[in-house]
Amino acid sequence: MGDLVTEAVSGTLYFIEKSEFERVAKANAEPAKRAALYADMARLNTLYMIANAGSGHIGSSFSSMDIVAWLYLEGMKGDDVYFSSKGHDAPGMYAVLTAQGILPFEKIHRLRKLDGLPGHPDVHVPGMITNTGSLGMGISKAKGMAFANRRKGVKSRIHVMTGDGELQEGQIWESLISAANNEVGEITVIVDHNKIQSDYSVERTSSLGDLEAKFAAFGWHVQSVDGHDIPALSKALKSAESDKRPSVIIANTIKGKGVSFMQGVAIDSDVERFKFHSGAPQAEDYTRAAQELIALVNTGSDAQGISRVKFETVERPTAPAAGETVKLFPAYTAALLDQAKRNTDIIALDADLVLDMGLEPFRDTYPDRFIECGIAEMDMVSQAGGMALNGLLPVVHSFSCFLSTRPNEQIYNNATEDTKIVYVGGLSGVLPAGPGHSHQSVREISALGSIPNFVMVEPAHPDEVAPLLDWCLNTHNGPSYLRLVSIPFAARHVMPKNWKPKLGQGFVVREGKEAAIVTAGLVGVSVATQAADLLQAQGIFTTVINLPFLNVVDGKWLSGAIGRAKTIAVVDNHYRRYGQGDAVCAALAEAGGLLDRAYLGIGLTATPPSGANDEVLARVGLNAAAVAERVLALVA
Repeated sequence: MGDLVTEAVSGTLYFIEKSEFERVAKANAEPAKRAALYADMARLNTLYMIANAGSGHIGSSFSSMDIVAWLYLEGMKGDDVYFSSKGHDAPGMYAVLTAQGILPFEKIHRLRKLDGLPGHPDVHVPGMITNTGSLGMGISKAKGMAFANRRKGVKSRIHVMTGDGELQEGQIWESLISAANNEVGEITVIVDHNKIQSDYSVERTSSLGDLEAKFAAFGWHVQSVDGHDIPALSKALKSAESDKRPSVIIANTIKGKGVSFMQGVAIDSDVERFKFHSGAPQAEDYTRAAQELIALVNTGSDAQGISRVKFETVERPTAPAAGETVKLFPAYTAALLDQAKRNTDIIALDADLVLDMGLEPFRDTYPDRFIECGIAEMDMVSQAGGMALNGLLPVVHSFSCFLSTRPNEQIYNNATEDTKIVYVGGLSGVLPAGPGHSHQSVREISALGSIPNFVMVEPAHPDEVAPLLDWCLNTHNGPSYLRLVSIPFAARHVMPKNWKPKLGQGFVVREGKEAAIVTAGLVGVSVATQAADLLQAQGIFTTVINLPFLNVVDGKWLSGAIGRAKTIAVVDNHYRRYGQGDAVCAALAEAGGLLDRAYLGIGLTATPPSGANDEVLARVGLNAAAVAERVLALVA
């Protein structure tokens, strides 16, 4: 779930060329030990890719690596397939796919870069047979594949990797029923049971209880093995093949396996936060980890009489300074704590993103008012609904890509009960772009914006966060959604003193007379302001309007704020269709504000790519230069 982004590691980075993997794969050695060596080699390449990219998921890539290596070396044949439902292990999967020649090897240098390898599985990448998104989809997709194979007469075993935190998703348990009823024995589910979620242990977050008994109760063939004991894994896979029932192998693994200080082994509820779920390691940690993995590879080679593996190195230049940026989440954390101090009915709910959503201070200050729901967004939202019906004021948290979609029906159901709930979505918009489209939330306005009396707002500055949260909690009589950009970004405007939100209104950031750009959010207002600078250099003086209300617009106020400008553009950090631009266009039309004015909607029109933030903004036409160019063309 969590997806921290850090600067790329500078200094010497190590990786292993494809030819060395091929040599080891053909070596005359005991298969299980050869696979273990291969897995450690792939771990080093995984570490390289994540360090080079500046972000990625080390912990779950390492925990599942022995399993993936064995499947591709020995465990699959013919038309058999493997895919990951959890998706965080994509870097580890890429390491194996490039070693196998399924992916061009040079792609290891382009993790989370434009036209390279996306941060999460995508079917457009060779070897990836399904996308990931909200967790819990994998077994259902496997059932669909099995049905299609039967129709086409294809004999294929389907291996699906799930996370253990993923098992908190309701779809997982829905998917088990018909698989057993229909004896879909082609499916083998492997649970990467590393016992740690995004930040904390599964036991602390939302205990799974007796997994073996639960899967067995659904009619599945259940086995439990040490996920790093390759002979035991091989035996379990063969047993699964011989059973008519769908099979699940609960692979007890270690998150961060292979690097001593990255390994997370504690399962009790008091374990401290796991530090290597996502994000690139700091330079010192990278060097220590790489040296440990190199030592493991050397030891494995020596033990089997294989000549030592050659290691390649590259030097990474120091990452350029990011410039002055601001963050919204520290302001949100402070604002929530302030509101909670004044209102004891405020309850915070979280879906395994306590760090990313800035909730650790709230949890520690008000432990009796904090509910950790685990990776179960539908359950979380309906819990909030029950709280609201009984007089509490729930504030519900997750990434927007999951919060606006997975529990969409539950949010609507709550809204029909005329209660007040505040939904807070992080990781909103196209940035960060590295994780890929499964985490780029660019459709939540369209997903939720038509619900009656449901108001969506987005701050463009840290000083805008507290007033908007206060408005949601204390002024608006109904449900609301606070959309937050998670990454640091430049704020190019100054907030008006003592600004207070008014429904459907915002404020003018800068004034012009030829054109007006309307937008919202930290990225949108920053880009619009920079675009106005570029337009001014062309003699086009442009008004920039920060409109934090995304789906409710006061057309009369906005028409007045636009002033004499005859060209209006709306910049959406969202899909253009059914985003803020459509709400602005409709409100202006109803208020007569489009008479004798040209209108331009700017936003995404296709699934956004994975890559560096500035590259992706340029690719999708949401950087300042692209916005200025389109406005200039309309004015001219």
